Amino acid sequence: MRYQYFLVFILVSSALAANQHKAEIEDNEFAEFEEFDEDDELVIKEEETTKLNTESEASSPEQSFDEEEDSEEFEHFQDEEEFEGLDQEVPLVKGKPSEKPDLKITKVPLHLRRNWESYYLEFLMFAGLIVYFINFGAGRNKNQKLAMAWFNSHRQILENNFALVGDDGKKEIENPGMQKESEHIYTLWCSGRACVEGMLVELKFLKRQDLVNVMASMFRPASDQIRIKVTMNADSMDNFVFCIANKKTASRLLKEMSDLSTYCPEKKSVDRLGIPDNFVMMSELGEAASAMLDSKLVAVLQKYSECIDFIHFSDQFSGAKIQEDAQLTKLPDTKKMLLFGFNIPGKGKTTPEIMENLKPLLQLVFYSIEKVKRFKLSKEAKTKAEKNRQRVEEVFLKSTHAQRQEAAQARREEKKRAEKEKIMNDDDPDKQRKWEEREHRREMKRKAPKMKQLKVKTL
Repeated sequence: MRYQYFLVFILVSSALAANQHKAEIEDNEFAEFEEFDEDDELVIKEEETTKLNTESEASSPEQSFDEEEDSEEFEHFQDEEEFEGLDQEVPLVKGKPSEKPDLKITKVPLHLRRNWESYYLEFLMFAGLIVYFINFGAGRNKNQKLAMAWFNSHRQILENNFALVGDDGKKEIENPGMQKESEHIYTLWCSGRACVEGMLVELKFLKRQDLVNVMASMFRPASDQIRIKVTMNADSMDNFVFCIANKKTASRLLKEMSDLSTYCPEKKSVDRLGIPDNFVMMSELGEAASAMLDSKLVAVLQKYSECIDFIHFSDQFSGAKIQEDAQLTKLPDTKKMLLFGFNIPGKGKTTPEIMENLKPLLQLVFYSIEKVKRFKLSKEAKTKAEKNRQRVEEVFLKSTHAQRQEAAQARREEKKRAEKEKIMNDDDPDKQRKWEEREHRREMKRKAPKMKQLKVKTL
């Protein structure tokens, strides 16, 4: 963090210098123009004096009287102190007449006489760009070092539990391992384990390459995060939804996740279970909650309460909640997933040593996979879970019944419109007349009241 404070100090110093210079300019608004006026006046005087001297040498003795009269007219162009000694004649040398020295005046362009302090805005912008690019390179390199530190320290555990680490087996990857999604997000895909389709590890670091985000994190400290998603096979997990999360995170998950808001919308306290009071539980079935919160998981929650953000098991995971105005014709596809969210300690001051000490969190993931695979619901719990899913499906069908009717009516009208257009484009009037009569009979039959038929049994 030292280089971050240094960058902020440079920006603040540049801003103070710019404000000081701006205040000096405001005190004397015409200082720059006065400097230009004095220089221009001096150049004009020198040019006029040179012109007069040249004309006096080239003129004849008869014009001396006229020149004396004209000299009074140009008195305001002469400065005795500026041209002192020019009126004295140089003594004769080898019979040559006296000559006055040739005075040459160099014209200095105006843009070279400007004060460089007038470019303080450009200097400030240039300094800001330098600070931004320095921070970009330093932040990007630090995130990369943290990702490689985590991968190198956890690689042996991953290889012991998966056949493929860093490769999904579907596409060729030149360098299997951590994949860089952006300057602050790195991913790792693992596959080749019984009862598991695959596991995705996502390292979400702070945006250290963004100078604005770095300055904001000084006032609002945040943490680097690790997200792990495990996709279970269809027959390797029973039907239940369970989640234990930090109180603040639990409120966000209830608003965003469709399965939690549908199957377990109530938050329950966990004080009686020996779990720290900063956690809350959301569970569809009490039997599943009791089985998941065994002594080992409770011990990990107590020891790493600052690191664990949430643990979410679900057989109905479909991602984020769909907006209410969205028109759906069928329920979204669901998967059996185990999701873990971990906060890396340090409040943004993460070091490679801290990344290497997070092995117990990854071991918790593999322990949970085996726990879920072995757990089986009782007959009563299975029946309750099936009823909950049937109820959700019925509610969805009722809510979408009107939408399906409107969609079917729109399809019928579109079909009828296409048929009418085809008949009207035909030049045969008999076909048009027969079609109109048939449509008229259909319309009358549809509007006619329906009569109930009584069936009489014969003896």
